Amino acid sequence: MKVAYIIVLAVLTLLAISSGVAKVMLVPREVEFFGQYGFSSSILIAYGSLQLIGGLLLPIRKTRLAGAAIVAMTFLVSLVVLLMDGNIPVSIVTFVAILLLGVVMKQSLSEKPSPE
Repeated sequence: MKVAYIIVLAVLTLLAISSGVAKVMLVPREVEFFGQYGFSSSILIAYGSLQLIGGLLLPIRKTRLAGAAIVAMTFLVSLVVLLMDGNIPVSIVTFVAILLLGVVMKQSLSEKPSPE
């Protein structure tokens, strides 16, 4: 179970970081897609920055809960936009990622803090 958790955490971290970087760099595909739903370049950069920050916080035990919560919120926004667009396959993947982030948050809450 521990190995599966680490793999899930790594995948979610990479997904959040790559999604955030694409938005911060204003990748044309992202700008076009989110622009259809009222996201300006400034909003897209801020949104991507949140994803990036959340992704960077995920691997660190002390900040994992905050990182997972931030990423889950940004993925939830993406899910709404994807559903508005009618992109069901990617919506399903995004929903699964949100559920997995919920597992990470639950696990983070149940971990005992290590003495320092």
